[in-house]
This record gives sequence, C-alpha cells and structure tokens, in this order.
Amino acid sequence: MHEGLRGSFQLMKSLNRSIILNKIRVEGPISRADIAKQIQLTPPTVSNIVKELIDTGFVFESKQGESIGGGRKPTLLELNARNFYIIGLDVGPKYLRTIMADLNGKLIESSSEIIPESVTNEGLIELMRNAIKNIIDNYQKEKEKFIGIGVGMHGAVDVQKGISLFAPSLHLRDIPIKEIFEYEFDMLVKVENDARAMALGESWFGNGNGSKNVITINVGRGIGAGVVLDGELFYGEHFIAGELGHMTIDLSGPKCDCGNYGCLQTLADGPAIARRAIKEISIGSDSILTDWVEGKLEQIDGELIYKAAERGDELCINILKQTGKYLGIGLTNLIHILNPERIVIGGGVSNSGEFILGPLKETIQKRVLTNAAKKTDIVLSNLGENGGAIGAVALILVEIFKVKN
Repeated sequence: MHEGLRGSFQLMKSLNRSIILNKIRVEGPISRADIAKQIQLTPPTVSNIVKELIDTGFVFESKQGESIGGGRKPTLLELNARNFYIIGLDVGPKYLRTIMADLNGKLIESSSEIIPESVTNEGLIELMRNAIKNIIDNYQKEKEKFIGIGVGMHGAVDVQKGISLFAPSLHLRDIPIKEIFEYEFDMLVKVENDARAMALGESWFGNGNGSKNVITINVGRGIGAGVVLDGELFYGEHFIAGELGHMTIDLSGPKCDCGNYGCLQTLADGPAIARRAIKEISIGSDSILTDWVEGKLEQIDGELIYKAAERGDELCINILKQTGKYLGIGLTNLIHILNPERIVIGGGVSNSGEFILGPLKETIQKRVLTNAAKKTDIVLSNLGENGGAIGAVALILVEIFKVKN
C-alpha cells in the first residue's frame, strides 16, 4: 500500500475507534447494529473495531437486547469503566488534592494536604510524587490498570510541554511536571491550568454537562475561568484566555499581585472577602466574628464569614452580597464578550451559595444588554472540593475518547 494511503487508513481506523468508543460510553448498553446505523459505518467495520476494544479491555458484552422482527437478540456493549484508573491532582495555592477515578469519573480514592507556604519546586514535586505513589501502592496488584495522570496546576501552564510556567501564589516558576512524572511512572501525563481543568470536569461530569458553550469560574484564592466553546477548551492566542481575576473592575481599587489596580480578584476572591471583614471590624463594625476569633482578626477567612452569615450576622451578609455584585459585573463582561449558554461557579467562595448567587444574578439582570442574554444560565458547581481534581482526570479522558479531526 502507498505510504500516504497507509497513513490515511491508519488515521481513519483511529478516528473510527474513537467514534465507536465514545458512542458506547455515552449511549451504552448499545448493539453493534445500532452503532453502525448511527455513525454510518459498515457492520463488519464496527464488528472488527469492537473486537479490538473488547480485546484491550475497554468494552465488554453485557446483556441481550430486544429482538427486532423476531430475529436473534443483539448482544449489547458497555464501557468497561472500572477496568482502568486515572489519577487526578489539583495543585492549588493552598491545597494539593489527589483522586483516583475510573473511566466514568467515579471517585475511588481521594486525599488532601496543605502545601507548605515556603515550598520549593523540588518540594512541590516531592509532595505530588508521594500522593501519586500512595495511590498506586495501594493498588499494586492492579498497577497495569492505571493509564494516566492529569494535573490541574494553579497559575500559567505550558500545556504542550506540561510545564508549570508560573504559580503566583506559590512563587514558583518553570516546573517540568510532565517530563518528570512520565519518566517516573511510565504513563501519560497531562498538565493544565486549574481553572481550565475544572471547566473540563464540569463539562464532562458536572453542571456544565450537556452545554456546548460553558464557562466555569473558579473563585477561591484568586479567580480564574475555563472557557469551553463548541465542546473544546478555548486558550486564546497566547494561552491566557480565562484570566477573569485580572479583569479591571475599579481603577482606584487595591493593588493586585499582577501589578495592576482594581482587578476583580482583589475585590471578590477569598482573601479579599476576609480583608474587607477585618477592615470593617477594625473600624468598629459589630460582628460575631470578633468573639469567634477572640480578637485575633487575622484568623478570619471566607469560611468563617459564610458561617457567620448563616447565623444572621449583618456585616458578613453584606460583605457576601457586595462580593456577589462584583462577580456579577465580571460575569456581565464575560456574557457580553463570549455569550455562553451557561456559567458554572465553583471554588471555595461558591460555598456561600445564595448569599453570593442572588446579588450576582441581580447585577447581571440590571447590566446585560438583551433580554435573551439575561437568561444566561448561572449555576453553582456540584462537584465539591474535588472539582479541580475531577477536571484533571477529564484531561486524560479527552485523550481517550475525544474524536480528533
């Protein structure tokens, strides 16, 4: 066979394999005949590829389907999700969260530990290495089932090379995560910005599922956004798409770590909320927080503010409302620029729920240009504290299931 034709044939075979595997993942149990009809491949082609998928353990024959016209009952196919494992790491400004999941994103193991404030490149790698090894060692008899490691990394990332370029809150630069861990663990490693990884996780398993154009906002220690357009992560020309936290909201606002003034994250991320509470209490505002921290105001954080708001503390309620308004301004700008179908809000600050969501939606209603855009679906993440790590798992799933053009 001519070299060019051979290459095209192999490519088409790979494309067909991905299409069939994804069809079984999404619609299984499903018969070979139904797959052939739906994706317009010949039955022999489908049967050959299915045999290959069964032999490699990705697919299994589950049960008999309904007979059509009195003929032989078809054998239905399902994804053998539990036959393979993926490790996902969410490397945030404060915590390293590590999970193990199957091909359906089902959580099997999870752990969390604090990242030391003075951590070095080598120290962070060692922390990540130990978290990975702990999981693999616990499943030593099934070691061959591990097929990949996904990493959602705080800060700027070179996605192609798998390098953490700059993690601002950790003050770290140029960590070759992919190179180190692919060599040590002999499996595929994908590294992505944590907000984009979270967006991918929401698209696959969370409240972004079913929406082709969805933006996921990660509001915690900093604010980032992952943009999914037509089902694909959007990076922008220079890989900084989604830096929502550095959108200027107030020209006279506080100075940001990036050097600018009045960035959204200086007004609405977790530390900003705490700073506002501390300032108000320091100038005489009443709050039950004063008693809770016994006068040690530096102990106030976003979680305490939320708990106080639940107890009816007016200061904390108003601070969270103001935070919602700031976020609403930022999201209004996003809606005007990208016009997504849905926006998912995750991260620690999102735990404040309706205290923030109500004012946020109200702000959008007042500011968005058209009535149709005012109906943009705004929802909270349902993936919890492991949302970033689940997104890291999705980085590997994309490599397995995504149909490459």
